[in-house]
Amino acid sequence: MADFVNLGSEGDLQAQTEEVEALSSIYGDEWCVIDEASRVFCIQISNNTEKPKLTACLQIILPPDYPSTAPPIYQINAAWLRGSERAQLANSLEDIYVEHSGESILYLWVETIRDFIVERSYSFEAADQPGQVNMTAEEEEEDDEDVPDFSALTQHTQEELLFLDQDNDEEVPPIKHGDTVTDRRSTFQAHLAPLVTPRQVKMVLEKLYENKKIASATHNIYAYRIYCEDKHSFLQDCEDDGETAAGGRLLHLLQILDVRNVMVVVSRWYGGILLGPDRFKHINNCARNILVEEGYTASMDEASKSGRKSKKNKSKKTK
Repeated sequence: MADFVNLGSEGDLQAQTEEVEALSSIYGDEWCVIDEASRVFCIQISNNTEKPKLTACLQIILPPDYPSTAPPIYQINAAWLRGSERAQLANSLEDIYVEHSGESILYLWVETIRDFIVERSYSFEAADQPGQVNMTAEEEEEDDEDVPDFSALTQHTQEELLFLDQDNDEEVPPIKHGDTVTDRRSTFQAHLAPLVTPRQVKMVLEKLYENKKIASATHNIYAYRIYCEDKHSFLQDCEDDGETAAGGRLLHLLQILDVRNVMVVVSRWYGGILLGPDRFKHINNCARNILVEEGYTASMDEASKSGRKSKKNKSKKTK
């Protein structure tokens, strides 16, 4: 990868563009653009076997002054990565950034995570005997899918499921509708509703489907996140509605933007021309725009500053 040291904002943008183009060329479908305008990306990483036992999803936000003076903001999603192993991998990525300060480092990060997965896979193979299984069948099935790992999704308890089926006096949350975006005869539109209980998800969908135009959409992709104060955790889920992996990408966007107590539905009316990866860009851009318009997101500059401050504090401690 090329080195870009002490560049201004224009140089940083050029460096990011060239790096993203290179990564897209190298990794193909593994590399995913979540929100190009805000420089949000993710990549699915495995051990390069036909049936990988372990995968990880690396989510990345590129600050305006990366790579010259700021590191990428990142999150790793993996069901098997916990405790000391997560800390070990984080330290490895930290060391790479310090060693290559001012350079484009995403390729090095991805391959470091891949090497870590390969090494960890050998451990699983050695322990893959009766009575020594380290992963559940459900986790293995999720890891085999070509979509991000959502092991952190909160499972509904039996009590919560009963609650969902009960009638109550909850009102349908107010629904906002975003502007439409049209590309090659396909049209996209986002809808947003605040919510605090899982039951309201069904209520919002039913209300939307009362609109014949929305009900006739080729796909109605949605994702939601509800913060549970008492448990300090999230209830969150997503639905592709036939647009493979679109719901997962949409939920990734909600997670990266750290929004809560909100549901976003993106309707797509197919126009007869295949859009390829551009369809995911339109889905997430529509979702992000309505989240910003309704005040659910902090600015990306604030997130970047927070990431840089955290990074500087860590560097001081390691000196």
